[in-house]
Amino acid sequence: MLSDMTIVLGVTGGIAAYKAADLASKLTQAEAEVNVIMTESATEFVSPLTFRALTHWPVVTSMFELSSEFSVEHIALAEAADIVVIAPATANIIAKLAAGIADDMLTCTVLATEAPVIVAPAMNVNMWQNSITQENITKLKARGFTIVGPEYGRLAEGMLGMGRLAEVSNIISTIKQVLGRNGDLAQRRIVVTAGGTREAIDPVRYIGNRSSGKMGFALAEAARDRGATVVLVAAATSVPAPAGIEVINVESVAEMKEAVIETTKRADALIMAAAVSDFRMAQQTDQKIKKERGKVSLGLVGTEDFLLELPDTFIKIGFAAETENLLENAQKKLKEKRLQFICANDVTAADSGFGTDTNKVTLLYSDGRTEDLPLMTKREVSDVILDRVVTILEGKKD
Repeated sequence: MLSDMTIVLGVTGGIAAYKAADLASKLTQAEAEVNVIMTESATEFVSPLTFRALTHWPVVTSMFELSSEFSVEHIALAEAADIVVIAPATANIIAKLAAGIADDMLTCTVLATEAPVIVAPAMNVNMWQNSITQENITKLKARGFTIVGPEYGRLAEGMLGMGRLAEVSNIISTIKQVLGRNGDLAQRRIVVTAGGTREAIDPVRYIGNRSSGKMGFALAEAARDRGATVVLVAAATSVPAPAGIEVINVESVAEMKEAVIETTKRADALIMAAAVSDFRMAQQTDQKIKKERGKVSLGLVGTEDFLLELPDTFIKIGFAAETENLLENAQKKLKEKRLQFICANDVTAADSGFGTDTNKVTLLYSDGRTEDLPLMTKREVSDVILDRVVTILEGKKD
């Protein structure tokens, strides 16, 4: 996604400048070309040598620095950028950008570039909440700037409040989202389910499964990065929610049904990656079941298959996590649930079960075709699945 992209990273003079080094490092590891512009005050917090060592590119600190290939022709860096990211962005730089001031290399580059600009504020909570700062943020949003953060947490002064620089992972997710705005799923609405549903036994216990949510989250992120508007209906998961995505948290099958039916009313596709409980209590007890009662029998009944209640006007993709007779069981689900295709995986296979970062799936299509995919990361599997969704969507245009 970021390979061969030219990212201009603007670093301004705040205590969070040290976090920009981690951002630069991770972007470089993702094979992006990272050109760093530091304001004069930023060099008081972090040495330019740090960024040069991490990115393997010269760091620009002045418009008149003759050692930089961008020093005299400052427009060159603005034209080379696929995206400009300012992290951390102080109240001062935000005010300059809002006023159109161009008195250093960073502000000149932003004013001259046609690339999208992401601003990641970080400052004292009172400075952030100041009406002037908020007015300036509103101006930047109106001009098409993307604002990520700030987040709530402990600030340099020791107080708690809004003002912390957004997590590096969230900034990178936002970069991918912005770069993918014109992707092959632009103007599409994709609903993804993830995680494992839970059915209550009593107020403290539940029937659940081992799903981590990683596959569903990877699908949601991949769709986001290809320009889709993504709604993620998430049951119990073990991973943090991805940035830039509407997340609806649910617990039971009934809650997931309600969320899916509502969110798919305007959807182009539904990808059911969640591990949906097959059973629930016939009757939930109001009080905790005590151990001294001895052997306890749970009266279980099957949960409803709400996929059959959804119209066939949009694409429906399912998953079949099996432990035996993989293709036979997946084929049965494909037909019963009226899916365009289903992703079958053996959760007992090495590196392909719950909680792993990889998956080995076979795609079974409604027209009888099968496609056996090699072991891949869940993000790579997600892109293959979305490639097939795009093909179906393109076919529906004809």
